[in-house]
Amino acid sequence: MRILLIALTLLNATNSIADTTCSRIATVNYQEVLVDAGTGKMGEGLRFYLEKDPESLALLDEYQERNKPSPLTAGASTVGSLMILSGVLQSGDESFLGDKKTLITGGAILVGLSYLMTKTVRRNNERFLNLAIDQYNKRNSPRIYFTPVRDNNGSSGVGFGVRKGF
Repeated sequence: MRILLIALTLLNATNSIADTTCSRIATVNYQEVLVDAGTGKMGEGLRFYLEKDPESLALLDEYQERNKPSPLTAGASTVGSLMILSGVLQSGDESFLGDKKTLITGGAILVGLSYLMTKTVRRNNERFLNLAIDQYNKRNSPRIYFTPVRDNNGSSGVGFGVRKGF
């Protein structure tokens, strides 16, 4: 019964997270525009507007180039996953690869570090998208209004973790 409750909770949490992470929206001419269109490139939904300004377009291209997966993080995730898999499949405590617990722990640490590196790089690259929008808004119209996160009061900003009002 407890496993069923945990599974339902996780299923509900992943569905609610999926609704919010895939729908970054910018406002242009009082219309909502999807920032991350279905092409797989982040920020591609604003390309139509940002193409009018060469500097904005260069910043958008830089943003998209830096958001591509790197071979380093992909390799670290793959090696970490293989370490975890070999640790789980290992029958005895010791083998030529090492201790079972060491393989599982090392692999988990490698996968975790790879994930954190990817998230950090993507968060730091958001400044390129914001700069592209700012440069466009300085010289062109209609203005693009885009903020990654809005809090309960309607003010804009970037946040993480749990939101709680007092």
